[in-house]
Amino acid sequence: MAQHQSKEKHMAKLAFLGLGVMGAPMAGHLQKAGHDVTVYNRTQAKAEEWAKTYGGTHADTPHAAAQGADFVMACVGNDDDLRSVTLGEDGAFAGMQAGAVFVDHTTVSAAVTRELYAAADEARISFIDAPISGGQAGAENAALSIMCGGDADALDRALPVMEVYSKICRRIGDSGAGQMTKMCNQIAIAGVVQGLSEALHFAEKAGLDGRAVVEVISQGAAGSWQMANRYETMLDDEFDHGFAVDWMRKDLGICLDTADETGASLPLTALVDQFYKDVQKLGGGRWDTSSLIQRLRKMG
Repeated sequence: MAQHQSKEKHMAKLAFLGLGVMGAPMAGHLQKAGHDVTVYNRTQAKAEEWAKTYGGTHADTPHAAAQGADFVMACVGNDDDLRSVTLGEDGAFAGMQAGAVFVDHTTVSAAVTRELYAAADEARISFIDAPISGGQAGAENAALSIMCGGDADALDRALPVMEVYSKICRRIGDSGAGQMTKMCNQIAIAGVVQGLSEALHFAEKAGLDGRAVVEVISQGAAGSWQMANRYETMLDDEFDHGFAVDWMRKDLGICLDTADETGASLPLTALVDQFYKDVQKLGGGRWDTSSLIQRLRKMG
């Protein structure tokens, strides 16, 4: 159950752009909830497969998918991907009706968010930045945390839709505030994963039973989501259970660029970003973020 006041449910005409490991199940939850969902994906075969699985429809362009939609959701890769599905003749904005709401679940820069907020306003539509946290499991289990920026009235209208796949959905502030909050999320994760990696690596070198160590220390102040959900796979050298290193480096790059703009000091984040670069050099770009321990094992 979402941790916010539930709105009266109504079925809506929706478009969903981007059917990756997050977007596909999110769009699926919307279709299962009774909404009329049209999807678009750059690789059309994925859109066709989604439509067969969930019973919705697919379109050849973001423009076509967005036509007549009350809400258009997007979950794509980066700033350029987001621009490509929103702007231009084939972009969603050109197909959206006045008063419709665009909800961006991609993790992108606050700069592109503000750029698209302004472009949407000019097109007489609303733009909400709503990055997500919770990973693939959160998307599949409809238990995502969503942090939002944008106009309050637009979010109020979109909230019943986002409730379908979230456990909490909260407006943090004006346009860009959602993306800034997601940066806080990634900054916090980076430090925690490095600390957990060093603890488990230390246990291995000291000849300790890693599982026994975690059983004890997880019950105290060292406990964390990362420890509870990743320690076993980290000990077993399995790194295909979540958010990829390549994507984490993209996000940390946004964090560090934004820190330069705001004057924030992120020394640990900058260091862990370089550690992830080392993981990429080991061929681990598609490993999940807990693979920082593999860097310690291989490189010291």
